[in-house]
Amino acid sequence: MSTYWKANQRRLAPWLFLAPGLLMFAIYVIIPIFQSMWISFYDWDGLGEKVWIGTANYAELTTDPNMVTSFKNNIIWLVLYLLAVPAGLFIAIFLNQTVTGIRIYKSLFFFPFVISQVVVGLIFSWFYAPNFGLLYLVIERLTGTGVAVLADPDLATYGIIAAGLWPQIAYVMILYLTGLNNVAPDQVEAARLDGAKGWRMLWYVILPQLRPATFIAVVVTVIGALRSFDLVSIMTEGGPFGSSNVLSYYMYEKALSEYGYRMGYGAAIAVVLFAIMMVFISGFIWKMRRDETER
Repeated sequence: MSTYWKANQRRLAPWLFLAPGLLMFAIYVIIPIFQSMWISFYDWDGLGEKVWIGTANYAELTTDPNMVTSFKNNIIWLVLYLLAVPAGLFIAIFLNQTVTGIRIYKSLFFFPFVISQVVVGLIFSWFYAPNFGLLYLVIERLTGTGVAVLADPDLATYGIIAAGLWPQIAYVMILYLTGLNNVAPDQVEAARLDGAKGWRMLWYVILPQLRPATFIAVVVTVIGALRSFDLVSIMTEGGPFGSSNVLSYYMYEKALSEYGYRMGYGAAIAVVLFAIMMVFISGFIWKMRRDETER
């Protein structure tokens, strides 16, 4: 054994360091994924006997109007949440300058990232609140009639997304600030000598060097949009009339809330959500690997 270890020390040592993390990842991530897939084929209340029903939960999903609403809202979340990527980029470019008071500006933009999503949800709930919320009062002053955003089925989802974009833009900004610190100054100077500036400098010189930061920003933004549970729970609990439900909250509602205890059905929703995430993330990883091999 000692001889084998000495001969293969360089090859085995990294795996020994990775082993604890891989073990925890397998126990708390990989195994539960397969358990959720298995449970989705059962009718189960979480305590009693499991009853095998095959794909009946998935068949019910296709005809469930609340599932359709949740899926549609997740698409809206996904499309609008991606606005955090360009917004975070332009704020990072602004903050990457040496001007008077830049540290104060950085602190103000960084602030939303360090506060809890629960706090963000409460702040925006008060912001939208009828009769005393700032947005309600401003609209009432301008139009004569206030708008209760979170009580309107057509506006509630957009109000929650606006709340989620606030910290998400801050997170993307931090990723891009880190990426901008690694931009090669010699390439920037060479581009300036060639007459590049403004949008041409950004598109042809800066953005290609920010690909790793862009990849991470897009991935975390997509995941954040698809797992949007906490803000929905704090601000509307899926209401009014289920109009602001998303897949993650609807999964909780069916599996664990007082309206549900249908573990199998909740697991089926979780599997659908996981599949959607994997499609997007696999696509991003494939594109990044292709771009790396083409260099």
